[in-house]
Amino acid sequence: MVRSLVLACALIGATASCGDAQEGSRSPGAQEFPHAYRPVSSLGSNAFSTEQIRDDRREAQSVMELAAIRPGMTVADIGAGEGYYTVRLSNRVGETGRVLAQDIDEDALRRLGNRVESERLDNISIKLGAPDDPGLPPRSFDRIFLVHMYHEVAEPYAFLWRLFPALNEGGQVIVVDTARPTNEHGIDPQLLFCEFAQVGFRLVNFERKPEILGYYAQFEAAGPRPQPGEIEPCSKPEDTEAVP
Repeated sequence: MVRSLVLACALIGATASCGDAQEGSRSPGAQEFPHAYRPVSSLGSNAFSTEQIRDDRREAQSVMELAAIRPGMTVADIGAGEGYYTVRLSNRVGETGRVLAQDIDEDALRRLGNRVESERLDNISIKLGAPDDPGLPPRSFDRIFLVHMYHEVAEPYAFLWRLFPALNEGGQVIVVDTARPTNEHGIDPQLLFCEFAQVGFRLVNFERKPEILGYYAQFEAAGPRPQPGEIEPCSKPEDTEAVP
């Protein structure tokens, strides 16, 4: 069920603490963007759970149904790992659709490439990304999936700003994550909403789903992107009101 959630101005706040990290420790491509006021999870295992367990609770099927994935769509799976979602999206979009699997882990992509080849999934392409830039071609995707990986993004404003142009008209970004602190492999939904809103996205659906062990959030472009220097970093999640 779609919930209409208004992001109050109280969610947005630049503070001196947002610059705690030394600028020199940030990637050159991120330094024109504000530093995120949150810790970041270490990179998790690409084997989030066994695929059979995830299929038994209908995880990917539930997410794809919520995202209205259908034959002929073009989709991107960012943080694809070894391809749990990638191969299921491939089957869902069919021969007339396309799937781009992207990750920053070269070893995981190598294993995924072997899987794609052995299973003869001809509608999948594989691409190496960067931590602050998904490297997606503009106006190319109906859906972009960020599944249990957004909390690992150290430069969310740069990352989302560069992801924004990759959507087709009417395209949407799908986030699946858990409501835990970002250094515990999750992200508070309020903080998620705020970071997306600051880069020009609008929340269109939010649901808590036991079969995905967390929540589902769906965003669309709400207007033109702000310039990097216009982005205000979000406040601490504990300073915001609880999500209903």
